[in-house]
Amino acid sequence: MAVIKARENDIALLARLMRAEAEGEGELGMLKAGNVMVNRVRADCLDFTDINDVERMVFQSPGGFEAVQKSYFYQHAREKDKRLARKLIQGERHHPAEFSLWFFRPEGACPAQWFGQWNTGRYKLHCFFSPLQSECPSVYSTY
Repeated sequence: MAVIKARENDIALLARLMRAEAEGEGELGMLKAGNVMVNRVRADCLDFTDINDVERMVFQSPGGFEAVQKSYFYQHAREKDKRLARKLIQGERHHPAEFSLWFFRPEGACPAQWFGQWNTGRYKLHCFFSPLQSECPSVYSTY
């Protein structure tokens, strides 16, 4: 069962963003970045109270993704990337991003907090950050 509503164009949009943000981290890195993206659609808290579909999540401004400003994002979605996006839409989660709403690529070590949100771990070059359950229960809900 899908954890967010997604039509084929939403799947392609999510796939393009995952590739543009994390292709260099391999499929698992793309899945972890994609967890953050799906969580932002699911969350009804903090900076994401009006982000209730894939398109709004992808193009959120301010606070969105840098990749949408690069030409690479606007290339056609590949089938292998859409396959990964479908897995996430069906609820697949990957540590340390399973409840994360943010990630970024620091120059050095991951900070313990980023904009007041706690670090949950690192995968290759990206650090992941999750809100406390008390601040955002919707991202921690089961499906």
